Amino acid sequence: MNNSQNRFCILLIFFLFLFLIYLPSVYSNEYYADINISIDESGFVTIQGTTNHPDLIVENTELYTSKKQSLWEFNITKKEVFSDFIYSLKLPRGSSLYSITSSSRFQIQADEDNLIIIGYGHNESFSLIVQYKINKISDDTSSLDINVLFIFVFLIIVVFIYLVYTIFQEKRRKIAKSDKKTEKDSDYDFRGLSSRQKKITKLLINSNRPLTQADIQKELDIPKAAVSRNIHALEIKGIIEIEKIGMSNLIRLKKK
Repeated sequence: MNNSQNRFCILLIFFLFLFLIYLPSVYSNEYYADINISIDESGFVTIQGTTNHPDLIVENTELYTSKKQSLWEFNITKKEVFSDFIYSLKLPRGSSLYSITSSSRFQIQADEDNLIIIGYGHNESFSLIVQYKINKISDDTSSLDINVLFIFVFLIIVVFIYLVYTIFQEKRRKIAKSDKKTEKDSDYDFRGLSSRQKKITKLLINSNRPLTQADIQKELDIPKAAVSRNIHALEIKGIIEIEKIGMSNLIRLKKK
């Protein structure tokens, strides 16, 4: 091998050595990102996920948002080239979009009351500018609570009215029964009767059927001799009449 070939080999090894040293530094400047971005109603931004960019992951920062009157703007622009990036941006609940400017392809999705912007790119800078407005959303939960409360109060009122009506009807029945009993009692003159004779007479009125002497004794708990004596007295006064059936006597009120 001559000297020129030796010099060529030495230069080739030297440049190969420099290339191997420079190669990691080239790849170290290539950024990547797979991140989820969320914005709350106050404009605070949280970015989570995986990236090798030094200042892309943040939590509760106002660095990327600004507000002019009712219009919000989210602006995240990284001039460095990203070999690959994918992002998901979730706007606050009830937001409506005004404009989107992006360095990459994107699509918009709706998740209940939230708008979600999903984008991705290759070998380009990462830039996303979104203008949006937050609309007021009626609180269905509060409305539901009011409806439930209204139904509960209504049911309580209905139950209360039913109970009052039931009690009133029961009192009317008792009064009617008492009036009926008084009306029956008024057909008979209790003057001149002893307390036991009055009890026997009222028992016959309320029973509305003939009773035996044993029945009267059992109902009023009066001695047998006293029952017999008072029945005989009532018969003499013309209030009752006695009908003998077999070994028993049937006592009934004398018809007026």
